[in-house]
Amino acid sequence: MFTLPALTSDVGVNVNTSAKLTGTSRRPLEPVGKFFLQHATRTLRNHTWSEFEKIQAEENVKNVEESNVDPDELLFDIELADETLLHHDARDWKTADLYAAMGLSKLRYNATENQIIKAHRKQVVKYHPDKQSAAGVGLEQDAFFKIIQKAFETLTDKTKRMQYDSCDFVADVEPPKKGSEYDFFEAWGPVFESEARFSKKTPAPQLGDMETEKKDVESFYSFWHRFDSWRTFEFLDEDVPDDSSNRDHKRYIERKNKAARDKKKTADNSRLVKLVERAMNEDPRIKMFKEEEKKEKERKKWEREAGARAEAEAKAKAEAEAKAKAETEAAAAASAKADKKKSKEAAKAAKKKNKRAVRNAGKDNDYFGDADQAATIDEQLGLIVDSFDDEQLVDVAAKIKANASESKAILQESAKAMIDSGKLPASLLSYFA
Repeated sequence: MFTLPALTSDVGVNVNTSAKLTGTSRRPLEPVGKFFLQHATRTLRNHTWSEFEKIQAEENVKNVEESNVDPDELLFDIELADETLLHHDARDWKTADLYAAMGLSKLRYNATENQIIKAHRKQVVKYHPDKQSAAGVGLEQDAFFKIIQKAFETLTDKTKRMQYDSCDFVADVEPPKKGSEYDFFEAWGPVFESEARFSKKTPAPQLGDMETEKKDVESFYSFWHRFDSWRTFEFLDEDVPDDSSNRDHKRYIERKNKAARDKKKTADNSRLVKLVERAMNEDPRIKMFKEEEKKEKERKKWEREAGARAEAEAKAKAEAEAKAKAETEAAAAASAKADKKKSKEAAKAAKKKNKRAVRNAGKDNDYFGDADQAATIDEQLGLIVDSFDDEQLVDVAAKIKANASESKAILQESAKAMIDSGKLPASLLSYFA
């Protein structure tokens, strides 16, 4: 049984008076996890932290000696680049370079889990307190051995390693100094490769070279402008006291750590934005693309102006041609009108002439020997002529002109056709019927 802490003034409580409490029940709660097991082992055996860590180290040494791996035949060189680590205070292990303590200064975040395990084995063999004592080294290097243990514990835990890599500023590659002369790709390539280790999206695009296409360069900077970083700064948190009796202080430390992490995250984001902007401004490809775009705009402008001039010239030419065509068409229309008028007048004159020829057919042929019926013949010839259409008139006139002696027969044939077609009754054409 335990007592709940009193509610503070900033906590509100909603009470449902109609609710009913469920019945109580007992359930066993058991702690688990490797850290609990370590604590339980240390407590049951009444070991101090130093004694417990020494026992763990001895077990690691035993594992190394019993394994088939020869530490001298590792696939990489393990060296202690910083000798000051041998005298580093173990209580301040977080400020130590854990990769350097493992002899992995060159590999750092690129080190594989297998390489970390092998490096740890070699460091344990080399810096175990018993071996150091046998070599005449004082106990002051026991602290470094503890740092090795902390490094191994941190770097073999995925979450802890990410937290440590997030704050491994030694692995950061600084951009080239402003104003100095340098090869852009040689200087900035490693910078972006270093920053890419924090990308949630993998693989991150490469910087490329002068031959990289424009779309790939734009895609590269687009990726970095929207860079999604997993980088956090928990490793730099102030240790939260494991003291349940002072919860307010614990919460205060947690809020303080969160505020510090947020501040560092904001600062890091701002740093990255400025870094990407500077790289873009100094990228010779961007300058080349802008120059090409400028030339392309000037070319299009010249083409537009040239097109406008050509369009104006074409318009003027079209207007002149249209004017000339209109004048020609007007002249042709006037000529056609005059010709039509002449044709009409000629047709009219020809029609009159043909009518006269048919009307005068009786007179010109002595009324076909029936001079006493001259008036009847002239009258009936007038009816026949008036009933002709233009085609019939031309046809009959042509026949009479070609064979005047047969005029009566021609006219009789025409009269019969008139009567048969119902144009004129037989009573009106009695002479020719």
